Amino acid sequence: MSLSGVNWTPQLRELSVARMQELDLDVATHPDIARLVALSDFAHRILKSRPELVDWLEQPQQKDNREIPDPLPEDLDGLDDVTCSRLLRRYRQQYWLKVMWLDLVHNNAIDDSVCYVSLLAEKLIDSANRWAFNDVAKLNGMPMDEHGNRLPMLVLGMGKLGGQELNFSSDIDLIFAFPRAGDTQGGRRSIENQVFYTKVAQKLIAALNQTTADGQVFRVDMRLRPFGDSGPLVMSFAAMEDYYQDQGREWERYAMLKGRLLGEPNVYWQEFYTLLRPFVYRRYIDFSVIESLRKMKHMIAQEVRRKGLVNNIKLGGGGIREVEFIVQALQMIRGGREKALQVQSLLVAMNELERLDIIPSQVAAQLRTSYLHLRRIEQFLQAFDDKQTQTLPDNELDKARLVVLLDVNDWNEVLVFIEQTMAIVREEFKQVIGDEPEDESALPECFSLSWEQNDWSAMEQLQETLKLDWQNAVMEFRSRLSKKPIGARGRDILDKLMPRVLAYLLESEHAISTFERVTQVIEKVASRTTYLELLYENQGALQQLIKLCAHSKWIGEHIARYPILLDELIDPALLYRPLPLTAYKAEVRQYFLRLESDDLELQMESLRQFKQTQQLRIAAADATGVLDLMKVSDHLTTLAEAIVEQAVNLAWEQMVSRFGKPEGTDIDNKGFAVIAYGKTGGFELGYDSDLDLVFVHNSDGNAVTDGENATAARQFYLKLARRLMHLFNTRTASGILYELDTRLRPEGNSGLLAINIESYYEYQRTQAWTWEHQAIVRARLIYGHNNLKTRFGEIRHEILSLPRDETKLKTDVIEMREKMRQHLAKDTLESFDLKQGLGGMTDIEFMAQYLVLKYASTFPMLTTYTDNIRIFEQAFVAGIIEESMQTNLTQAYCLFRDTYHVLSLNNQSRCVEKQQFEQATAHVVEAWQWVFA
Repeated sequence: MSLSGVNWTPQLRELSVARMQELDLDVATHPDIARLVALSDFAHRILKSRPELVDWLEQPQQKDNREIPDPLPEDLDGLDDVTCSRLLRRYRQQYWLKVMWLDLVHNNAIDDSVCYVSLLAEKLIDSANRWAFNDVAKLNGMPMDEHGNRLPMLVLGMGKLGGQELNFSSDIDLIFAFPRAGDTQGGRRSIENQVFYTKVAQKLIAALNQTTADGQVFRVDMRLRPFGDSGPLVMSFAAMEDYYQDQGREWERYAMLKGRLLGEPNVYWQEFYTLLRPFVYRRYIDFSVIESLRKMKHMIAQEVRRKGLVNNIKLGGGGIREVEFIVQALQMIRGGREKALQVQSLLVAMNELERLDIIPSQVAAQLRTSYLHLRRIEQFLQAFDDKQTQTLPDNELDKARLVVLLDVNDWNEVLVFIEQTMAIVREEFKQVIGDEPEDESALPECFSLSWEQNDWSAMEQLQETLKLDWQNAVMEFRSRLSKKPIGARGRDILDKLMPRVLAYLLESEHAISTFERVTQVIEKVASRTTYLELLYENQGALQQLIKLCAHSKWIGEHIARYPILLDELIDPALLYRPLPLTAYKAEVRQYFLRLESDDLELQMESLRQFKQTQQLRIAAADATGVLDLMKVSDHLTTLAEAIVEQAVNLAWEQMVSRFGKPEGTDIDNKGFAVIAYGKTGGFELGYDSDLDLVFVHNSDGNAVTDGENATAARQFYLKLARRLMHLFNTRTASGILYELDTRLRPEGNSGLLAINIESYYEYQRTQAWTWEHQAIVRARLIYGHNNLKTRFGEIRHEILSLPRDETKLKTDVIEMREKMRQHLAKDTLESFDLKQGLGGMTDIEFMAQYLVLKYASTFPMLTTYTDNIRIFEQAFVAGIIEESMQTNLTQAYCLFRDTYHVLSLNNQSRCVEKQQFEQATAHVVEAWQWVFA
């Protein structure tokens, strides 16, 4: 390693030579040592006091070795305070020297360096903890559990120590805890556990924090503990849980995000993490952190200005702290739902945020690179003289050192590089956290007056009638809110949020009805401040909510019913872009890879949330015209199929774990299939449609399962079907999954819930009624192995192609249709029932079914499809109907479905003004008369 590069100043060269002479070393023989002592005063001091470390550093393996030996001997009994103190400090000297050797001489990667420093620090802290515990126990005995095992003191590392990103010269933030209250046992005198652990904590802090002739191990900061400086030094698990549940503040949540237990894991670690997790991570999307972090950043900025800090790469705009705020804010917002984000390491968290597409890959790459550049500079600054600093140097020597280490030509290049790096961070920080708290005065005062005082006099653009309408709507909403348990924070957010809602809505079309839909959502979440904060903090989400509520009453009610969907409004690019039809099954499988396989309640909830999220995206694309009706039905049907498949897999795993699996089956070939009828079978599913399903299997009567609790295969499949019914129909916090209707199975409600497919065939061939064969026209197998799929296709084709008595078929179909019309039709002299009315959708469906049952024996192509439109196409190709009839029936069916769909999106009756549809219904009636002539 040469000292003659262009960026080595004469001052640095002279310093290196002088220091090598002090160490009695030759520059040419030890060029790396010469570089090290020129770049670090701290390294020079260590080598002056411990010259034997030169040979240790220069050993070839040191460059790649990340050894972390124990600083204390195995036998702690004979170790007094002075000896322990000296061993810990000399260990730090030796290994921090090695870190400088790696960083300043060998250009080590900064992420590796901070991790290595963290692991070394953890070893020092854990060794001091074990020694202090052992020393206090000599006189006082030990805290023990009911089984006679010692109760350890847990040490929680906070901040960068917790994230394994410790600075070279950082303070360490610690919190101490112990599992149980009680008294010590086995000592000369017994004391309360609280007293015992307090003594251990005091001894541990002294061992690390005191400055001796050998220096200091770490400056220990205990202010992050419950109650801060006024709180006990160490607390029991129960006391900590009470504190964080009742008194924990937002900044403590932020701090605890990086809390990590140090040392060797023990049986109490999981218990400790479990009690803290609900405090740190909310189960819902948590936007309350944005305001808290913004205020924290504002206070830091004020402190920076007050202290006159300049050129600070940590606290300044675009500095290290802003990267931390970005990542940790997103962790806290989403970590309750995405367990992968519940990590202490910033870099690991950033990778997960990128993987989950919460941070775009390009932004993540820029942030990661910027963060590592700034951390590397910070590491250099602290290694110069073992001082905790993040401020760029103002002396020429340290400026020259930084020029060398960054491998640039001069100090000006250093400044330009840092300025560009921090500008990237600053821009992203503004996007996520925002700058200073927003100035509410940007909104005209008339909106606040309208909301807070119901004073509409300043709304000059509104006519008097409209003013009165608005006044009544707002008064009605406020009246309903008055009955809600809304805390002070919630009221404060509402008073900021509602003027914005009024500002967005006042001049829009159908403003009053949209206001009622939006406030229906707000009323539902009013007592859950975090959702109000989401809408207030993210104006884009509020605008999307208003836009969707304006389009569809169903969407507003859907979001009000499941407020967790508000999270989906944040990213319009995703909201209006449903998954490709081929991606639903893969997406739900990927979704479930994140879940614990044995948590049935979470799995059921997750299935419902997946359905609701995807339905909202489909509805958003539907309401805004991105998808037409046929595509909407395709998406809703494909979504249902994906959920059925996932539910079958979950039910299968549960049944196999109890009974084993039937002979000849496995996870891919379960010998079980799901047949969909009606709208699911015909690709016409709506948002609130039931699923008409029939379950079949191909097991013979003698097969049994291979588990310890073996059962007959027929019983296994019955239990599997019942488990599926439970997964779908059980009402959880997120409602039911789908209403399952299985009455179309052989023998209806009195028949077996799961039947052998050959028995199904035999029933359809010998016992089924005409209406059951009509139903098979729209039936298809939506889940099952290929052999079952093929067999069902054969059965369906054969049953539909059976030769039939034309008179009986006609009579059966007409009688069934008339019976349905009498019981279900809701039309009047003026209104037309789109579904059941004369010339409506059901008439068209019955004609398609009749044509298949009558002509499939002659024209097998009629059994190919399950949807009405393609059945009419095939009937025309076969020459059964004229092209004009095919066109008229198809157009009428699409018109009725489109209208019915729009009405259902706004929760309106399916009865419409008869006059508007006279031509379409006339075509259908004419076709009916021809078909059944």
